[in-house]
Amino acid sequence: MISTVSERWSELIGHRHVAARSAGRWRSIRTLDSGALVTALRSTGQKVVSFASNDYLGLSQHPAVIQAAQTALAEYGAGAGAARLIVGSRPIHDHMESALASWTEREAALLFPTGFQANMGVIGALAAAAAAATTDCIVYSDELNHASIIDGIRAARASVQVYRHCDVDHLASLIAQHPDSPAIVVTDAVFSMDGDLAPLDDLADLCAVTDALLLVDAAHVVLGPSIPSSAVIVGTLSKTFGSVGGFLAADQHLVDLCVNSARSFIFTTANSPAEVAAAHCALMICCSAEGAELRSQLRSNVDLLSPGHPSPILPVLLGSEERAMEVSHALLAQGLLVPAIRPPTVAAGTCRLRIAVSAAHQPSDLIRLGSALSELGVDL
Repeated sequence: MISTVSERWSELIGHRHVAARSAGRWRSIRTLDSGALVTALRSTGQKVVSFASNDYLGLSQHPAVIQAAQTALAEYGAGAGAARLIVGSRPIHDHMESALASWTEREAALLFPTGFQANMGVIGALAAAAAAATTDCIVYSDELNHASIIDGIRAARASVQVYRHCDVDHLASLIAQHPDSPAIVVTDAVFSMDGDLAPLDDLADLCAVTDALLLVDAAHVVLGPSIPSSAVIVGTLSKTFGSVGGFLAADQHLVDLCVNSARSFIFTTANSPAEVAAAHCALMICCSAEGAELRSQLRSNVDLLSPGHPSPILPVLLGSEERAMEVSHALLAQGLLVPAIRPPTVAAGTCRLRIAVSAAHQPSDLIRLGSALSELGVDL
């Protein structure tokens, strides 16, 4: 086989590999037999219950969601063909954007291929709008925001101020230092590694008095919190809706701005009709009595492990990488797939297990996990 890299680049890549292995941070991808929560490791055939998936309501496996994708696949084909400004939309794109606008109670919505690209595109478009008016904006970002927000700010080349996690007073003091600069305050609603909630109402109040734009990433919102009506929403189709994709929900003129200047919308092939149809069906389920029942089941399942915890993300802080990997491997040996989260995803010394709870888990699965953690000397 012909090498694709030069000798020099092979050496550079090799040094990086050695460093990752020496630090105990080498990662590899496991393959599972299916997307169901009860599945098996393809490499060994071992049966496992997965607590790694963000499919919080189990809708990726819902028969109606699967059928919606199959119907769209037959009607529209496998792909969108190109970016929507080039090739146009399919009716399902328009239907989904209308449904998202109605569901979020916003004037309009816009689909992106992923939630990551939605943050990249929206932040970049806003920063570019400010720069075009010869007024550089400042983005104020919670220190525990998702990588897509961080990378969106970097790509936009915007000035950034990082405020302490959920510390509204610290944020207010930073904004006060730059009273003449347009401000964007951006935060996760539910933080993906801690499962805690942002103080959205307090952030909205602060933005109202400082004329700042509040941008909320609602990717993990399934049990709450409510998003203030004044907030711009960036979301995903890959978690609560069990499909893949991202979206913006906001005023029409902000959506129009992104259609015309968000690079991750303009220069990327559109979402495939099948994945949008799946997400649309999942959204309709979420708005129904069945959706309410699924959220109630999810709430009950979370309470079995951590009563009253506000989200389906349960962090188990273990400190060292060695301890996190030890516990994760011990659980896997018992057929319980719980990922260990290590740097660079979290800070050194804060390694953890990240338990993702779903409505599709059986109560017995959760009781079994709780017992296994207790036997390993781990407290939730």
